[in-house]
Amino acid sequence: MFATYLIGLREGLEATLVVSILVAFLVKSQRRDRLPQVWAGVGLAVALSVLFGWLIEYTSTSLLSRSEDRELFEAITSVAAVVFVTWMIFWMRRAARSIAGELRGKLTEALAVGSLAVAGMAFLAVVREGLETALIFYSAAQGAAGDSGPLLALIGGIVTAVVLGVLLYASALRINLGKFFTWTGALLILVAAGILKYGVHDFQEAGVLPGLNDLAFDITSTLDPTTWYAALLAGMFNVTPAPTVLETIAWVAYAVPVLLLFLRPARRKPAPTATTTTVTERGADTGTEAEAEAEATPQRA
Repeated sequence: MFATYLIGLREGLEATLVVSILVAFLVKSQRRDRLPQVWAGVGLAVALSVLFGWLIEYTSTSLLSRSEDRELFEAITSVAAVVFVTWMIFWMRRAARSIAGELRGKLTEALAVGSLAVAGMAFLAVVREGLETALIFYSAAQGAAGDSGPLLALIGGIVTAVVLGVLLYASALRINLGKFFTWTGALLILVAAGILKYGVHDFQEAGVLPGLNDLAFDITSTLDPTTWYAALLAGMFNVTPAPTVLETIAWVAYAVPVLLLFLRPARRKPAPTATTTTVTERGADTGTEAEAEAEATPQRA
């Protein structure tokens, strides 16, 4: 359940930060009259995300009658979830320093167009997080059919993210978002590796990949699947005591290089020369200014 809580916390905080940036910009710009359009866009994005999650579950449980078809569907959604979570982690790592400025620029353009553009801007800013959350949650919660624990953990993560976002906006709490996204990103890479491993297992059960009975190792006697810690490892990172050879290869082949790439120190940009000082003073995102945007949401007006 910790894995689904982490998914809800990470995705929820990203969406909350986006919304807080939009709201703060409108408040500071004396455009509170456009706040209803922002909340309408956010509400529509949440509704669409819930509908998407329900559609995935309905397709798996009701539309697919054969077990092989369900296994294949779950395998495909698992691979898609791994692709999305990998892209999201690296995108956030790259864009964290400039996301606030980009959102404010887009919202300025939307304000010039009209109410529908503002609602559409808020909708597009949030719906990506929502659709990713629905897909990743479905893949991470496989094997927990009939158990409401993963869903409650996801909701708990989202609620925690909303509370943190409100406190950040109100300046009651300051956290280093750069470090937060680094640590949660590393954990989510391990979660994604487990999802990929589960997808490979589903492909094997569907008959698409061979080797369902070829075990890489069997430590069931040491890591008893019925114990709480074995269930915790399986729930968080899909670490099982008797994986197949292909499952193990997939887990290692994804987790090791992706972790190394993600944790690799970012290249420092050269300090601005005297000829670029004027441009910087006119409002370009400096390293200090961008870092501040990445570490906290805008202050309340």
